[in-house]
Amino acid sequence: MRPEDLEKLVVQTMPYGKYQGWLIADLPGPYLNWFAREGFPSGEIGQLLHLMHEIDHNGLSALLDPLRKSS
Repeated sequence: MRPEDLEKLVVQTMPYGKYQGWLIADLPGPYLNWFAREGFPSGEIGQLLHLMHEIDHNGLSALLDPLRKSS
């Protein structure tokens, strides 16, 4: 993980699927858990979804709040 990846979570949107257009940081936990079970997509989007899953799973979503305010 790079620090700039955290910022991407609050600006990049989900490009496809049920939550298309949602910020990665706003995706619901059960959706992130589904990816964790079924496999994250390849590439940057998969890396960001995996990172967001780890943040959400560990109850650390509030760490993104300062980044939301600055973006």
